[in-house]
Amino acid sequence: MFNRPNRREARIRRHVRLRKELSGTTERPRLSVFKSIHHIYVQIIDDVQGKTILSASTLDPEVKKEIKGSGGNIESAKIVGKVIAQRAQAKGIKQVVFDRGGHIYHGRVAALADAARENGLEF
Repeated sequence: MFNRPNRREARIRRHVRLRKELSGTTERPRLSVFKSIHHIYVQIIDDVQGKTILSASTLDPEVKKEIKGSGGNIESAKIVGKVIAQRAQAKGIKQVVFDRGGHIYHGRVAALADAARENGLEF
């Protein structure tokens, strides 16, 4: 019969394919993005040590104050991008490798990346 593609499995396959090439180092960590329907999450990860250096999401109290309505929109992604860039600057991180998590570089993912770039992160 008719076999529908599973969107989640396709995203995971794309992410695995991307992660073969992307890796964060101590000098240039990885900026990893995950999005759900209601929220967006970002981590800065050092893959050499296997540790998360920083994180931000629409569930953080600092971010939640600024969000109007749901955390699953472009405006919320821009706020999270700004917050992660400010936290990275405070830790002395200027350059990162962008890991879009298998998501298409469009909408919330692109808004988060643009906001992070505008606030000082280089990638």
